[in-house]
Amino acid sequence: MADDVLILIPARMAATRLPNKPLLDIAGQPMIVHVLRRAEASGVGAVVVATDAPEIAGVVEKAGGRAVMTRADHPSGSDRIFEALGKADPQGRARIIVNVQGDLPTLEPADLKASLLPLKDSAVDIATLAAEIAKPEERTNPNVVKVVGSPVAPDRLRALYFTRATAPWGDGPLFHHIGLYAYRRDALAKFVALPPSPLEKREKLEQLRALEAGMRIDVSIVKSVPLGVDTTHDLDAARAILTGR
Repeated sequence: MADDVLILIPARMAATRLPNKPLLDIAGQPMIVHVLRRAEASGVGAVVVATDAPEIAGVVEKAGGRAVMTRADHPSGSDRIFEALGKADPQGRARIIVNVQGDLPTLEPADLKASLLPLKDSAVDIATLAAEIAKPEERTNPNVVKVVGSPVAPDRLRALYFTRATAPWGDGPLFHHIGLYAYRRDALAKFVALPPSPLEKREKLEQLRALEAGMRIDVSIVKSVPLGVDTTHDLDAARAILTGR
């Protein structure tokens, strides 16, 4: 485990489509505990859950994890993890901060580890993940965010744009962006200090703020997209996957 890597998992109770989402039971454990365990299994660094809900903090601590309390009024998960970073690591030891969404109970630990690889290049500010789109209907689904990038190495792209549209045009693969980010500490500080950008507001994609500010985002290509749990259908699917293991 690296001392200079800190994994932060933002988690809130405020989901309207799936109330109390982080605490919902999946195969005998709350969803947030599944995410915690998978982050721990990656072995890349210490793991902390950032939350504004005492109920979530209590569940995490009962499972042997660490939680820090944050304000309830953050506009995004990035702002929440930046506050949590100051509380979890006030000494500034962590130089790489990984933001793992708290609703990814099927996340593969190896994929989390892969998110760090682009940061071996000192020119990269932020790293993230994507997987090739296999289902034809996902190519045109605006809820499937696509990353448009230029190959810089096997299984790695330099991101040029993120969009809900079908892009790029023409023959060839399309890539489904996975909302997991590894930031250099100073890049995270710069990012949260920036105002929302024009393209971010238009596409409703926070990562465009970084690109519009000239920050470099590279993408590790992995085999599959983890299941994000936003609806009861997603919850049933996650239960089926994790009960079957």
